[in-house]
Amino acid sequence: MMANRAGSFRTNLSGEAAYKSFVPNPLPPVPEIEMDEAMVKALVDANKSLASLDSISARIPNIELFVSMYVRKEALMSSQIEGTQATLEDVLDPMIEDNTNRNVADVVNYIKATEYAINRLHTLPLCNRLIKETHAVLMENVRGQEKSPEDMETAMSDLEKYMNAEDKLDNLIRAALIHYQFETIHPFLDGNGRVGRLLITLFLMENKVLQAPALYISYFLKKNRVEYYDRMTEVRNKGNYEQWILFFLAAILESSQDAIDTIDELTALHDKNVRRIEDMGRARKNAKALFDYLETNPIIDIGKTSDALGLSFNTVSSAVKRLIDAGILIQTENASRNRTFAYEDYLNILRKGT
Repeated sequence: MMANRAGSFRTNLSGEAAYKSFVPNPLPPVPEIEMDEAMVKALVDANKSLASLDSISARIPNIELFVSMYVRKEALMSSQIEGTQATLEDVLDPMIEDNTNRNVADVVNYIKATEYAINRLHTLPLCNRLIKETHAVLMENVRGQEKSPEDMETAMSDLEKYMNAEDKLDNLIRAALIHYQFETIHPFLDGNGRVGRLLITLFLMENKVLQAPALYISYFLKKNRVEYYDRMTEVRNKGNYEQWILFFLAAILESSQDAIDTIDELTALHDKNVRRIEDMGRARKNAKALFDYLETNPIIDIGKTSDALGLSFNTVSSAVKRLIDAGILIQTENASRNRTFAYEDYLNILRKGT
């Protein structure tokens, strides 16, 4: 097969064992990305939406709550793209240590890998060492090692240089190119898609496009999964980076808007329920402590919650009853010995797309 600006296909082995592999050219593409009118408009719109998200996430007081829930949702969606069968309820189950299966373990590892990588950015630039360490957290107790052919080592070294080099291209276009390139190099036996999607957030944070990791595009990519893979294949086959970048910018635009809408809905819900709790008189202190806990643990059981809050079982039980009476909590349809309770309105906002 012919070479194109994205790279070339190479035949490996011979006879019946022969197979073709794609060797990508280093970034940035030559000839350079064509910035036509549609590309410029898509870029302006995506940047505007992302800037709005960043300014909202810089000023809302409980952004850490939002980010911690969004990290869990992104972990779930990104894992679902790869075929993982798990639900939001599985990931938020208060008895998760007892009920973890292989699917849930995949998602839990992705949450740990995301948190690890974001913390590691404080001490390391975005580099192959950080990528390998993050992948190791993702694959802990599951499967998937590194591959190490020479072509792959060279390509990853080139990608590392590009991630840290000066480039006149806008950072969103660079993020699109980096994600495509990583997916094409496919340096690991498993986990490439999840690490590659996390790389988008890490690159945007490293370059100060995002202050908090409040943008996740896996919902868009899951909805458009076939097109997502087809458009990356089109780059490999024809060197057409432009159509992939347009798709990526559409993902950024919709995902930013989705995150803004979610923050608005969760903030309105928070404010409404805080007002309900303020009307509880002397009981409001324990009710508020429970409510704060719910915003990071929207499915609870009384025993674990009383341990976490340092309150007696009966105190938590009374606070749970008050929040049920106020319409904030519901008892879940769970036949197990441990009764669980859910902050259902909060879960409904987060469930979108899962």
